[in-house]
Amino acid sequence: MADTSFDLVVVGGGPGGYVAAIRAAQLGMKTAVVEREHLGGICLNWGCIPTKALLRSADVFREIKHAESYGLTVKEASFDLDKVVKRSRDVAGRLQAGVKHLLKKNKVTVFEGHGRLNGAGRIRVTPNGAAGADLSAGHVILATGARARTLPGLEPDGEVVWTYKEAMVPKAMPKSLLVIGSGAIGIEFASFFHALGAEVTVVEVLDRVLPVEDEEISAMARKSFEKQGMKIITGATVESLRKSDGQAVATIAAAGKRTEQTFDRVILAVGIVGNVENIGLEGTKVRVEKTHVIVNEWLETDERGVYAIGDLVGPPWLAHKASHEGVICVEKIAGVNDVHPLDIRRIPGCTYCHPQVASIGLTEQKAKERGYEVKVGRFPFVGNGKAIALGETEGLVKTLFDAKTGELLGAHMIGAEVTELIQGFGVAKTLETTEAELMQAIFPHPTLSEMMHESVLDAFGRAIHF
Repeated sequence: MADTSFDLVVVGGGPGGYVAAIRAAQLGMKTAVVEREHLGGICLNWGCIPTKALLRSADVFREIKHAESYGLTVKEASFDLDKVVKRSRDVAGRLQAGVKHLLKKNKVTVFEGHGRLNGAGRIRVTPNGAAGADLSAGHVILATGARARTLPGLEPDGEVVWTYKEAMVPKAMPKSLLVIGSGAIGIEFASFFHALGAEVTVVEVLDRVLPVEDEEISAMARKSFEKQGMKIITGATVESLRKSDGQAVATIAAAGKRTEQTFDRVILAVGIVGNVENIGLEGTKVRVEKTHVIVNEWLETDERGVYAIGDLVGPPWLAHKASHEGVICVEKIAGVNDVHPLDIRRIPGCTYCHPQVASIGLTEQKAKERGYEVKVGRFPFVGNGKAIALGETEGLVKTLFDAKTGELLGAHMIGAEVTELIQGFGVAKTLETTEAELMQAIFPHPTLSEMMHESVLDAFGRAIHF
């Protein structure tokens, strides 16, 4: 008989859950994880990782088609969609095995099955509907994640209308594709399918694409997408979808007009809903608002001994935020000194489209709305030697500072590899760096990171190379 008594049980083995479990084990807690499907969660198996593998294939294909501009000759470039998808699935499988190894290495017990609260300090595990186990623990972390939101009349069927899951394993390349929603998920899929030849239309209900980003960056992204050949419709809604001969006929309302357009496939990317159902919240003091669990700064619910992290709780709904919450929650439980609540202003956001988009902190508009006197610095990719050598001259690095204190309020980027560059500003914000330290920092040459330095200098009228 497996041991069923633990110090901590984590329900959900995604990037929040498995990281919380490993940290708990490191701190000497007897820990278990309950996972009903795949260790690594949606992120590793059906989200962050496999989508990046798909996008990498698209990036390589895009570069091959422009080989001549690098002095290279490539004839008849093509792709095998089955192999592209297989590579993506293989990457996910490899990392899932890695998570399993890490949990075993840290002596975390894994229970396969559906976990739900079953009274104070009790968790019922039911594997595939069969008789399961009853676990007990002094502390329970709910890390059950979220799933794709659906809209009335636009429900996915897995054939013509897709969620992200179907979009990651297409059996054939659609000639025409409608993407509903222009957040990170929608734009990444639009970028992937467009790069491989689909005619892509993106419909966004708000007035701009990537609406959580700085307005200037959003505008540059839209210009780039349209230059590539995507069709972008903002301030619009898809009122209905009618299936006909294996296609979808969409009624799109925009600028006071309704039009009908036919697409081979549709991707619904309109946000997420938390997995709060059937996890035993009934009869507890746990509060749920708009499908997400309410927690305090230490990830505690109103039910003693029950915590929640990741996509199950508040935004931003990002894997790295979930992992960080898991560590904060566990360290607080264990009584570790110097634990700090999560500051969402220090969480970077990345979109792996072409060109890439990354940001941290306040946008220019939000900074001004909050009463800051803002100093803005900008540096374009076209002024950077490494960007020119790479053939990647499209892009911008934008930085925002408090004019009175020099505090770095935010940074916003669009262009090649900005999803890697953004962490430099993430470290700067964590260290509460001002413009003085950033100006004095020495950036290596030739690198794309020099644009970060120049953008800071530009905010204070000291840019050298532009």
